[in-house]
Order: sequence, then structure tokens, then C-alpha cells
Amino acid sequence: MSQHTVKSYDEELSQLTNIITRMAGLAEAQLSSAVQAMVKRDSDLAARVVSSDAQVDDLELDIKQLTVRLLALRQPVAGDLRHIVAALKISSEIERIGDYAANVAKRTLVLNHLPAVRPVGAVQHLSRLVQEILKDVIDAYIEQDVEKAISVWHRDEEVDDMYTSLFRELLTYMMEDPRTITACSHLMFMAKNIERIGDHATNIAEILHFSVRGESVPGSRPKGAGLDTELPPAA
Repeated sequence: MSQHTVKSYDEELSQLTNIITRMAGLAEAQLSSAVQAMVKRDSDLAARVVSSDAQVDDLELDIKQLTVRLLALRQPVAGDLRHIVAALKISSEIERIGDYAANVAKRTLVLNHLPAVRPVGAVQHLSRLVQEILKDVIDAYIEQDVEKAISVWHRDEEVDDMYTSLFRELLTYMMEDPRTITACSHLMFMAKNIERIGDHATNIAEILHFSVRGESVPGSRPKGAGLDTELPPAA
């Protein structure tokens, strides 16, 4: 971002980036803790993840209030306008990421009352990939690095393919042992939530590309030969 004549304007733009960074850090921590709670069958940790979702929501509200102020008082144009609108849209994507992480934690609370099943490890493997992608896209935003964002954009296909493989593994596991159907059904919902986090990370990459370059990412988003199944969130 170029320097402006009014110093307070630069400070407000920096504040916008700082809030997005804090919000993203919380969402990343939510996802990491939710998966850790699932693997370790830690209900206390899962409950903390669910309760911490309100912090992400509060920061999204801060972003909305600041962007309204900037649009009303500074009347930004060109790159400044794209930067401000991008922050507003990215905050919405991060808020949804936090919601999905909380959904994983909610299902962990239910899963912990059931016998342990082997595919938990496969869900953890998917989550590691998505966590890596999420970290990379937030780094790209902080650094305004379009090339790094494009790299994240291309990895959406990798997430789709891994999710499809996991979905089939869970189906096979349930067919082999019907006693695992309830637990594996919850894992399916959890895996879908994690896959959706990957989609939102990809959305952030696209928003960043437009913010920096003023144009959409060329071509269609790479998609794996995945399953177009939209599962409802945990109650």
C-alpha cells in the first residue's frame, strides 16, 4: 500500500490488516485444536473450541465497522477500495472457517461417547493438508503475495481428491463393520467441514488476487474428481 497524505488513513488501513491477521490466527488455532481434540478424544478441548468461536465473530464485527468508516470518511478509490472491500470479504470467509472448525469440535463431543474407529487418522491427514493451505493463504495476504495465493488456489484439487478418497474409505469401513456406522457418519460430517475450510481458503486466494491485480484469477478453479455432497453442520 502506498503512503497517503493523511497519516491516520494509513494507520486505519494497517489496522484493517492487523485485525484480519488476528482473526485468521484464531481460526487457524480453532481448526488445529478441534482436530487435536478429535484425535485425543479430549472433550474439554473440544468444548473450548466451540466457546472460542465468539471471538472470531467479534473480530468480524470490528472489520465491518472499520470498513464502513473507511468507505464513508475516506471515499477510497482504485487499489485502496479493492483492499478495503477485500478485507471485508476475507473476514467473512474466515468467520465461516471458524464456524466449520467449531462444527468439528461439536461432533467430537458426540464422537467421544462412541467406541474409537480407525479412520480418525485419515481425517487428521486431510486436516493437516487444509491447515497448511490455510496458513499459506494467510501468509499470502499479509505479504500481499499473489504467487503464493495462486499456489493455494491450485491445491484445491488436492484437497478434493483426498476428501473423495477418505469418503470412500469411510463407506468401506462401515460396510465391513456396521457397528461403526454411527461413528463413521460423524467422521464424514467432520471431513466435509474440513474440506469446506479448504474451499474458503481458496476463496481468500481469489479475493487477494483481485485486490492486488484488479482482475480475477484466469481460468476455472481446479477441482478434483470429488463428491459434490453438502452436509449440514452439527446441531
